[in-house]
Amino acid sequence: MKRIFAIALFAASSLAAAGNLSAQDHMVKANIPFDFTLNNNVLPAGTYTISSLSPNAIQIRNVNGHAAELSLVQNDEKRSKTPVLVFQRYGNQYFLHEILAANALNVTVPRSKREQRRQQEAKLQESNQTLIALK
Repeated sequence: MKRIFAIALFAASSLAAAGNLSAQDHMVKANIPFDFTLNNNVLPAGTYTISSLSPNAIQIRNVNGHAAELSLVQNDEKRSKTPVLVFQRYGNQYFLHEILAANALNVTVPRSKREQRRQQEAKLQESNQTLIALK
């Protein structure tokens, strides 16, 4: 399953690279002050660039090169006056939930198995959203 996912993301990124969209038009930068989870992987706090590889895939990369992750995403109809990352917090764990930046980067990140499990565990605890401004 992971292999199929990796092949699909590679194909999507290859198609995006061959397209006529400029990567800089679909890239944002954010300083994330806490560790967070994306696709069941915990990424360390730091400054990240987020790029749209295709309408259904993003790449998030630590500017120091210590961490990178590809993720499938879904278009999001929400709009924000200021570009933000939306994190869902359960206890002390943060999960990237939405990117509201521009037309190409208004996306929702599907809930991972880790987030679904944490959400079930946290039903009795308080959960909330955390917003991080984009540059």
